[in-house]
Amino acid sequence: MGKTVLTAFMQRFDHRQGSAITIPGPEIQKTLPPRSLDLVNDYIRHVGGDPGMYKKELPPHLFPQWAFGLASQTLCGVPYPLMKVMNGGCRIEVNHPLPNNEPLQITARLEDVNDNGKRAVLHQKIITGTASTPNALTAHLYAIVPLPHKKEEGGKKSEPARVPKNVREIGFWKLSAHAGLDFAKLTGDFNPIHWIPSYARASGFKSTILHGFGTMARAMEGVNRICGADGRKIKVFDVKFTRPLVLPAKVGLFVTEKNEVFVGDAPGGPAYLTGHFEMQ
Repeated sequence: MGKTVLTAFMQRFDHRQGSAITIPGPEIQKTLPPRSLDLVNDYIRHVGGDPGMYKKELPPHLFPQWAFGLASQTLCGVPYPLMKVMNGGCRIEVNHPLPNNEPLQITARLEDVNDNGKRAVLHQKIITGTASTPNALTAHLYAIVPLPHKKEEGGKKSEPARVPKNVREIGFWKLSAHAGLDFAKLTGDFNPIHWIPSYARASGFKSTILHGFGTMARAMEGVNRICGADGRKIKVFDVKFTRPLVLPAKVGLFVTEKNEVFVGDAPGGPAYLTGHFEMQ
């Protein structure tokens, strides 16, 4: 991680020099031991799930716990100021259940970069499997890097994402001020904007913010509980992180008949997460 941070500082200069990127990037592979069942069960409870639903499987949304390290390595050498990077969204594709008692085989790669001069969207692809179940889980991560540019006079700001009014509320969360720190302990991502208030304020937020992947995991478990009550499981979960979720907070989880999903204060109000899902 320290190497990545150092690279981020150096890349500030590379960006101004217009360095080129090789796309797709090199594939990084790693095999990790099985996850601790105590850690897995604590994590499932933290995001509102039931460990009984995952007797011999790992929850798909736990992948950041073993994949973030490799994901950061895929960005080494890219010519952008990574100290400003933000999580833009994630798409999880569940091809097969992921066994919880086998070593994890992981591959990570920088798939694409979309640079429009105002921001760069870095698309990373993470595949997780085991010896008995290769390619069980595919995750696409979209990291956004704001770029310095001259603002256009009279330009219109894009409308913020909102929760539609014709939604069904399927969950309500009371998130404590420590929710960001708890998620960091369970996943190993200790970005201080999620658990140190003074650091979050210095970064432009009112206080600490919930990790986007923490919001996604809670939303996925909420959909599992309601829409998977008949035994079906989520096949695809595709979301965007549209607004910082400042802690502490009280927010709702909403869905539509078209399998759209939203996290927000209320119908018609601002949305912190938007997306859609597919059931098996």
